[in-house]
Amino acid sequence: MTTATAPRTDTVAVTTDRSRSRRSYARTSPTQTRRSVVLTIVMSLYLVYTLLPLAWLLINATKTQPDLFSSFGLWFGDSFALGDNIVQTFTYRDGIFLRWLGNTLLYVVVGAGGATFLATLAGYGLAKYNFRGRKAVFAVILGAIAVPGTALAVPTFLLFSQLGLTNTPWAIIIPSLISPFGLYLVWVYATDAVPTELLEAARMDGAGEFRTFFTISIRLLTPGIVTVLLFAVVATWNNYFLPLIMLSNPEWYPLTVGLNQWNAQAVGVGAQPIYNLVITGSLLSIIPIVAAFLVLQRFWQSGLSAGSVKG
Repeated sequence: MTTATAPRTDTVAVTTDRSRSRRSYARTSPTQTRRSVVLTIVMSLYLVYTLLPLAWLLINATKTQPDLFSSFGLWFGDSFALGDNIVQTFTYRDGIFLRWLGNTLLYVVVGAGGATFLATLAGYGLAKYNFRGRKAVFAVILGAIAVPGTALAVPTFLLFSQLGLTNTPWAIIIPSLISPFGLYLVWVYATDAVPTELLEAARMDGAGEFRTFFTISIRLLTPGIVTVLLFAVVATWNNYFLPLIMLSNPEWYPLTVGLNQWNAQAVGVGAQPIYNLVITGSLLSIIPIVAAFLVLQRFWQSGLSAGSVKG
């Protein structure tokens, strides 16, 4: 008596997958191939366009003052002076660069950190609580986003001048605490990222609103909070116009205004040969921003992967 052997399902599945892959590969049209090539070329050109200024900055930070004007901009000079340039940048004018760096870190930590915290609280509250005037608040926030910051610089200066806060760190920190765009991002993100059913279950278990927010909601909002934080950090770190009109004492300058002052000293009548310090200082000023992106990148990746999995 013979027994019929059933075909193995895994072999059939593998064969089916291979046949589907061959059919999908065969269906790839020449037009799609050309589009892929064009897209690759465009992205490569964009990558070169993005990295070229950084490469120029890195290469020229290794040159001495004479080599900056006697050698090709995208190649190294006769001597490698990166270490000497860094030492001169930190010691020039009694180490004023370190003072500017500390000021910038102060403005970023207090200003950008406070703006992220306030935007998170306000955006979460507007997304998860219903109250009268909610639509009006939404309209005001959208209107605030549409107004450019430079248009508010002069009125802000006049207001702080009457309060006696100009030429102080508060003239930079207080305006940095307001982030309508960050509030809007948290609002939109919290609407879908934090399920209302989860909040109701926590309330039924006796958890208060603050405990629910700091133990449950804030973990779900982490990718959105990191996004707002990075936007606020970059905006505060690169802030130039507001410190320029608010501050007159070089002791409170951020890096943007301070390096521009050095650049002004290197041109015109009585120019000082400090172009190498300006370039080296510019290179050093972008390192913290790059480090912040690299450190906080994992929160974006975890947020995206968590959102792609369905329960």
